[in-house]
Amino acid sequence: MINANVIESLAQSLSGHLPQSLSSFKDEAEKNFKLILQQQFTKLDLVTREEFDTQNAVLLRTREKLEELEKLLTELSTKK
Repeated sequence: MINANVIESLAQSLSGHLPQSLSSFKDEAEKNFKLILQQQFTKLDLVTREEFDTQNAVLLRTREKLEELEKLLTELSTKK
C-alpha cells in the first residue's frame, strides 16, 4: 500500500488548489480527497518499493538456483 504521508500530501495539495470561494469547505474536501485517493490506490493493488525489491531478490536467487540445477542435469545426462 502507498505511504499514508503521500496520500496526506496529495490531499493537502488538491484542497490547496480549491478556489477561495470554497475555502470554508477545505477541511471537508481534504477528508474526501484522502478517502478517494486511498480507495483508488487500493484498487490499483500497488506494492511498496521494499516489497518489490524483496520479491526481485527472491526471483534472482530462484533463477540462479535453476541455472545451477540445469547445469547439474546436463552434466548428469552427458555421463550416461
